[in-house]
Amino acid sequence: MMKLAKDFYLNEDVVDLSKRLLGKRLCTYKNGIYTSALICETEAYAGIKDKASHAYGNRRTKRTESMYQSGGIAYVYLCYGIHHLFNVVTNAVDIPHAVLIRGAYAEEGLEHILKRRNQQRLSKQLLIGPGKLSQGLGISTKDDRIDLCGNKIWIEESEYSPSNAQIKISPRIGIDYAEEDALLPYRFVWEKP
Repeated sequence: MMKLAKDFYLNEDVVDLSKRLLGKRLCTYKNGIYTSALICETEAYAGIKDKASHAYGNRRTKRTESMYQSGGIAYVYLCYGIHHLFNVVTNAVDIPHAVLIRGAYAEEGLEHILKRRNQQRLSKQLLIGPGKLSQGLGISTKDDRIDLCGNKIWIEESEYSPSNAQIKISPRIGIDYAEEDALLPYRFVWEKP
């Protein structure tokens, strides 16, 4: 399948892009091991105006600097000191939009995904949750700022193109601190038929 081009990530509408990532294939090639999974859950973070975003109020730190780069790179950060969370940076330079990839359906490299996740058998929940997803696909903070048009982590088209009727929209998870922005309908979930 065709790898998503840089232009895809330069979309000015992070909410639209978050929805459009559903059904796309997230691939990793690490230490000679190829794994892939279909993206089924995303959350949009709309930069400096979004109280849930790490870049809210134009906050620039060593950690958030990745979000201020041109779209098409990874923003990977550590949550609770243990979970590596993978985000897709979108939009133009200095507009810190990002999409958190919250869940996916494992496809290729299952034996490696299972081993990384310390699981014995495939389940629908194997890569549901952003920490589980990164663990299973071998993504860590070492991959922060990696080019998503390269050959280590990339996203490509798939045979799936979820319709609006197949996508559930809801507020994001675990961001109560974001006050009214916690209620924004920026979470998208697709259940593979």
